[in-house]
Amino acid sequence: MRILFAGTPRAAVPSLEALHGSPHEVVAVLTRPDTRAGRGRGQHRSEVGLRADELGIPLLQPRSLREPEAVQQIAACGAELAVIVAYGGLVPPEALAVPPHGWVNLHFSLLPRWRGAAPVQHAIAAGDEEIGACTFRLEEGLDTGPVYRELSIPMPPRATSGELLQTLALDGAALLRSTVDDIAAGTAQAVPQPDEGVTLAPKLSVADAQVHFAQDAMVVDRMVRAATPAPGAWFTLGGVRLKLGPVEPLNENLPAGELVVTKHDVVIGCATGAVRLGQVQPQGKRPMAAADYARGARLSSGMLVDEASL
Repeated sequence: MRILFAGTPRAAVPSLEALHGSPHEVVAVLTRPDTRAGRGRGQHRSEVGLRADELGIPLLQPRSLREPEAVQQIAACGAELAVIVAYGGLVPPEALAVPPHGWVNLHFSLLPRWRGAAPVQHAIAAGDEEIGACTFRLEEGLDTGPVYRELSIPMPPRATSGELLQTLALDGAALLRSTVDDIAAGTAQAVPQPDEGVTLAPKLSVADAQVHFAQDAMVVDRMVRAATPAPGAWFTLGGVRLKLGPVEPLNENLPAGELVVTKHDVVIGCATGAVRLGQVQPQGKRPMAAADYARGARLSSGMLVDEASL
């Protein structure tokens, strides 16, 4: 089967590789346009775009899929099926109608739970006990299409969103390959999603990732892991914004937001329990152990985080 692959970040690369190594033909890759980044403001290609270049697959990078030229490019590929994994943009009806077998989306949740751009982050923050991935037929609605296949795994107890997404990206690539095989064989069956159990997972903003220590220690822990590596959890102390690496929940009683500073540890009280900080990163500086930062910043026990972080 001739396939158009649409994807952008690293999490989509295993799926591209799985389809490229299959009997199917990836005729083109659709990815977001190159961006300018770094001090030199040089052009930076997406992870999927870089891998497509290495594999020798033609690349499509329209600014918007709503442009007539973008739909024409998709049609010119002659793809029978389009596959999308974390592309980063909505597919309009004009583009959805082009491939005769439609579009298949690999989504990193158990739909209808966590429809949206950040399902893994929201699943961790909510304390879900299981996580998974599914393939579904793409429609105009937000992740509303009928589901072809799914897999589920127990939620790892200490995983960050970056680590969990890497696991699901690998497992999901095999799930996607099987779904494409089913569609090519004419045996695929898509089951409508239930109306009950719908939750939304919008992209986490920097503001969403602010830590509030007036919450329980387990809630703080989940929020930090959900926001790691992006957009990065943070709080403010003495007017300084500190980005947080994963923390360790502790069964200790401290007033919310109060610090206990020792030679090797920095602990902050929560509504119930406390958390031991791992790495912190002041703005404009490299990550460092919390105890090292405490020495340099002359932090002491009894200090409080800023009111905005309570």
